[in-house]
Amino acid sequence: MHCCTRYLIFFQYIGSRYSGAVKVPPHQLWKKGIQDHLEEAIRKLKPINPVSLSISSRTDTGVHALCNSAHFDLQRRDNKAPFTEDILVEALNFHLGTEQIRITHAHRVSNNFHARFRADSRTYVYRIALGISHRSLLPLTDHDMCWTLRNTELDVGAMRNAAALMVGTHNFNSFRAVSSDMPLISPVKTLDVADVQPGSSFSHAHFHRNIPLWELTFRSRSFLYRQVRRMTGALVAVGQGTLSVPQLKDILEAQDSLAFPQGLTAPAHGLFLTRVGYRDADLQFSQPTSEEHLPST
Repeated sequence: MHCCTRYLIFFQYIGSRYSGAVKVPPHQLWKKGIQDHLEEAIRKLKPINPVSLSISSRTDTGVHALCNSAHFDLQRRDNKAPFTEDILVEALNFHLGTEQIRITHAHRVSNNFHARFRADSRTYVYRIALGISHRSLLPLTDHDMCWTLRNTELDVGAMRNAAALMVGTHNFNSFRAVSSDMPLISPVKTLDVADVQPGSSFSHAHFHRNIPLWELTFRSRSFLYRQVRRMTGALVAVGQGTLSVPQLKDILEAQDSLAFPQGLTAPAHGLFLTRVGYRDADLQFSQPTSEEHLPST
């Protein structure tokens, strides 16, 4: 007899039209979360078990993902064999229809696997376009996918010096926004990467003018609520000369969310979750010898 099969899926989305990654309360019908749409697609596979998705990284409204992940259990009717990974990806993408959400790949995993707690790294990239007085000057491919600044230059050297101060293990309480789970989550995090490098428009080879664009990359096992957007806002302020490197150090060492200057948080639409990492051993699963290759829904 075939029991529930646990799958880990990786997926992408354009966050502009969704209310963040996790599901919204039942009374909020005008804008659903990514989780709502994914669970609807899974239900269309007609499993006999209740559908419940556990998402690894809970991005805010407007934040995009090139790679987020989640796990769920699925048991098919009439003792049918589990879907193969490729068939599952194809079926879910079919049921997602025109939503700006796509499953990229899937793994069968052990029944004790957890997408959120087994993740050993998360990487975010924040995109900043310079010399843009109005968003209409951007190519359509970058609309709502970067933070536009009027500045034509940033002091990148100072930004890198400031970023280096944040690498390592610190109490990042100053860089998290107030949330309901604040008392439950330790503010001590280890930031493995904080980097500032040149980027480019998604259509740079086909647009009529060059757009200076920078990418800020952050990698850690986990982040606090809005930590990446606050770190980005502070680094940009350093690049603009409105915040000094010693002042940023003072904010970090204050270990107080109220020490973070008001209005400095970077907007959501420039942020991309680009990778959720797992150990190879956690993604290995011994496949049964017999599986169906076409879903019967």
